[in-house]
Amino acid sequence: MCGICGFAGYGNISDLKNMNETMFHRGPDGEGYLYDSNSKVYMGHRRLSIIDISGGTQPMKTLDGRIAISFNGEIYNHMELRAELKRKHNFCTDHSDTEVLLHGYTEWGEDLPHKLNGMWAFAIYDKKEKILFLSRDRFGEKPLFYTLQNGTFAFASELSALIKHSNINSNLSQLSLKKYFAYGYIPSPNSLYKRIYKLPAGHNLIFNLTSFDFKIRKYWDFILQPSDNIPKNPEEKWGEELRYLLDKSVKRRLMSDVPLGVFLSGGIDSSAVAFFANKNIDNQKLKVFSIGFYEDSFDESYYAKKMARSLNTEHYLKICSIEKGKELLPQIISKLDEPIGDSSIIPTYLLCKETRKYVTVALSGDGGDELFAGYDPFRALKIAQIYEKIIPKNIHKAIRLLFSILPVSHANMSIDFKIKRTLRGISYAKKFWNPIWLGPLEPKELSELFLEKINIEEVYSEAIEYWDNCYSKELIDKTLTFYTKLYLQDDILVKTDRASMMNSLEVRAPFLDIELVDFIRKIPFSYKYHNGQTKYILKKGLEPILPNDIIYRSKKGFGIPIGKWFMEKKLNLGIIKNTNIFVKKKIKEHENNQSDHRAFLWNMWLLKKMKIME
Repeated sequence: MCGICGFAGYGNISDLKNMNETMFHRGPDGEGYLYDSNSKVYMGHRRLSIIDISGGTQPMKTLDGRIAISFNGEIYNHMELRAELKRKHNFCTDHSDTEVLLHGYTEWGEDLPHKLNGMWAFAIYDKKEKILFLSRDRFGEKPLFYTLQNGTFAFASELSALIKHSNINSNLSQLSLKKYFAYGYIPSPNSLYKRIYKLPAGHNLIFNLTSFDFKIRKYWDFILQPSDNIPKNPEEKWGEELRYLLDKSVKRRLMSDVPLGVFLSGGIDSSAVAFFANKNIDNQKLKVFSIGFYEDSFDESYYAKKMARSLNTEHYLKICSIEKGKELLPQIISKLDEPIGDSSIIPTYLLCKETRKYVTVALSGDGGDELFAGYDPFRALKIAQIYEKIIPKNIHKAIRLLFSILPVSHANMSIDFKIKRTLRGISYAKKFWNPIWLGPLEPKELSELFLEKINIEEVYSEAIEYWDNCYSKELIDKTLTFYTKLYLQDDILVKTDRASMMNSLEVRAPFLDIELVDFIRKIPFSYKYHNGQTKYILKKGLEPILPNDIIYRSKKGFGIPIGKWFMEKKLNLGIIKNTNIFVKKKIKEHENNQSDHRAFLWNMWLLKKMKIME
């Protein structure tokens, strides 16, 4: 796990070193540089040593010097690929997955990503063909930014590294800011700045060093392909297959030359990962790590402790208080790189910080909720459909106004929060339901904030694309697609990557194993959300190995009491220059406990602290 950067065209070694040093936290164990004066190609690397500690130095070149690579990630099937490639290629390292990528590219060219099971962002310099070949993993676990400006093509793992190049401009994108307040994150391929982009998950970028232009090609897409061949007892048959594939995935991700542990929330996903890790770990006690809260509605530590005891693991629990959160925020903001409106980055950062004291690699349950329909909005879909059908549009506003007088609760996923969010989304067309349910602001509020009419199709273009292009007309399938292709990629995995790499910790997600995902894609939606039960087939599949009160307990989600903190003024926005009436109104309503504006206030607070909005 590392940080990569580089460029072609105008620039010098000082630019490269400035870019690379910005990412010290991503790779404190070493740095490396490569420069080709003929092609004016520069490549840098920061290393966090995980695999082949003595032999994996980067950038790495083939013996003939034709191919060079700067790579961030882990390839979990690299030993199988090495065995295949050894028939025609000579290896210099003992078990470096980076060298497998070098020889793999030599053998398969642009088809290399199809062969990989892992997480990655890499840049390959092909000296003979005079190209840079960039690739990002299927779900976007590892970040990759790029830009072509002023005669310089540049790339980096972090936005802050990219803009360290003296030839790269960083002009704020107003459209990205609108998307930030609409979604709570900036979706790919957008970034905070104009003309700087994220390479989307499952895509390659080929930059031609001669013509100085590039092409982006999709090599993989998450497409639901439910099977018509339903077994006689799907719960038993598919459940057994899920256990087998998850076991196999976890075992792959235990590959490490450094200490390893597991994040354990006490929920079904992390508990399953911990179970299989405990089963497959050799001759040692598994270390598991959890975060708790003093506020009961947010705290899951009881279940985490119970699961840890049942597996006889070495359990580390840290409590996240407002005092601890405020202590950590300057550290988070200094390295956040791009704003993310998910306030759970605070406990995620604390979890990673504590975990890094004991291990260098951790396994997480990321991806389970998105793949198996684990979120509350899946429950809201049927109600929303009925409501939309029987309630005339012209009285929606009156009903929302009526329910707005419900007392505000800042408890985790309180009933008033769910009702108000549901009604907010139903006020718009179906294709907008998911982002408006989740986002900090709805379209009419965006107009008030930015003091201009909002083009709703432009702001929500990503959500609309995934909704319209979903093969299925079923709302659950469309919602699964939204969560997996948008929310997972641009919120959950970004949060995990930033919080972990700020602490030089590698996090691996067994639920995103390509073999497991390909199986899940074939399970019909009716076995993911079934008779009001979220994650139905996963829960059935895990019944033989996990306690029922872990499997069937109410979902809390990994949230923090940010609403309460703002209401009590333990966090506050202070004075914002040119604050319009809309912002002042939101602050006042929240502090007076008239409305819950936690998400919006966090988004504003973060922009102010990052000095993006003064």
